[in-house]
Amino acid sequence: MWGSQSSSMYKRTSSREYSPMVDVEDNSRLLLDDDDDVSKETETTNPPWICSLPHVLVATLSSFLFGYHLGVVNEPLESISSDLGFTGNTLAEGLVVSVCLGGAFIGSLFSGGAADGLGRRRAFQLSALPMILGAFVSGVSNSLAVMLLGRFLVGTGMGLGPPVAALYVTEVSPAFVRGTYGSFIQIATCLGLMAALFIGIPVHSITGWWRVCFWLSTIPAAALALGMFFCAESPQWLFKQGRIAEAEAEFERLLGGSHVKTAMAELHKLELDKTDEPDVVTLTELLYGRHSRVVFIGSTLFALQQLSGINAVFYFSSTVFKSAGVPSDMANIFVGISNLLGSLIAMVLMDKVGRKLLLLWSFIGMALAMALQVGATSSYLPHFSALCLSVGGTLVFVLTFALGAGPVPGLLLPEIFPSRIRAKALALCLSVHWVINFFVGLLFLKLLEQLGPRLLYSMFSTFCLMAVMFVKRNVIETKGKTLQEIEISLLAKP
Repeated sequence: MWGSQSSSMYKRTSSREYSPMVDVEDNSRLLLDDDDDVSKETETTNPPWICSLPHVLVATLSSFLFGYHLGVVNEPLESISSDLGFTGNTLAEGLVVSVCLGGAFIGSLFSGGAADGLGRRRAFQLSALPMILGAFVSGVSNSLAVMLLGRFLVGTGMGLGPPVAALYVTEVSPAFVRGTYGSFIQIATCLGLMAALFIGIPVHSITGWWRVCFWLSTIPAAALALGMFFCAESPQWLFKQGRIAEAEAEFERLLGGSHVKTAMAELHKLELDKTDEPDVVTLTELLYGRHSRVVFIGSTLFALQQLSGINAVFYFSSTVFKSAGVPSDMANIFVGISNLLGSLIAMVLMDKVGRKLLLLWSFIGMALAMALQVGATSSYLPHFSALCLSVGGTLVFVLTFALGAGPVPGLLLPEIFPSRIRAKALALCLSVHWVINFFVGLLFLKLLEQLGPRLLYSMFSTFCLMAVMFVKRNVIETKGKTLQEIEISLLAKP
């Protein structure tokens, strides 16, 4: 049960009692000798989930901002182009969307260094600053160039935030709810997208409302920066820095006192297994070293996620639905509801059916949904039937994406990356994500004009089927295992 926790008395143990010379099994025997009943209870009960929940909720504000800034230009794009003088220029419209993603690529490159060098909490605060500044600049812009500058600044913060959020939530969550808490990232992203869509609704009736849409995003960004002053630091990061007593204290805040000894003993066990590895993680090691295959799997998974076409739906759903005769505000509401519904279902299933199965069925559903979109382009269908297929296919696509392809990669990769390379490996994988995301945002409308919806959606469906085959062959299951157990099992493989 979520609320179950040990009733044993806890006395903080000095770092000497976690000496690396003591094996985890020996540590367990010592615990049994001291208090057999207490030890057995500690082994068979889960930590109290409520301890880590507030820290996870504050961290997911970065994901809310991520979703908000992805969708903030969706509804107001026509008003922005009209006010800033580039109406009808699809390339300029694409730049307003995609320059943010270019900034995110730059930010993601530095996220690993920031998370490892400054710590997870300060990295969150660092990501909030350019999002506050960039949102203000975008809101006061009077030309395309100033708007692009503001969007680029926002993007750098967006690039810093998601890798740190994935790291932080993975590292502070108890194993038995880590999947559920990882789903909070996707849910927060959905809520951010929906907030952007709802806030953008008055843009056609209130002159200059698009400026307010940007300014409002400074509120959650400031809340993230301030909230991190009160949150726990990652115990894994503190342990890597040699701050053993602080890591122990944070484990106590996050897991409860009765689970600290086991968590610390596992960290020391990992330390013993990696004594021959250098402290500095280089790009060459990530690309060609012993962990290069895991990095390849992570990069490919994020690439296939973006090549599925999901962000084309989020960025340009208003434009596409409008061409189909559906009011854009109504379409956007339904897209947001589908996204949120899928994320809630994923939250319930993540720690029950596992990451891999959700990922497989998610990509299969997305491929079928894109097939519906292709069918909607047939000239043999009546207009109403084609419209239903187009709208229904889009909503099913978003729903099935949120079931697995959306939340799973950001949770799975921090789980399977060893702690020593976790931050920098995740940053590298997300940089691949942002590069492809950038070109999808920049070129989608052009490709839609030149290739037509049938060929373009067929390409998206093909990428989804490729993802199914890739996941089946390469992805491992991690549900219910601690990060230390996953890493130990991977280290044991030849």
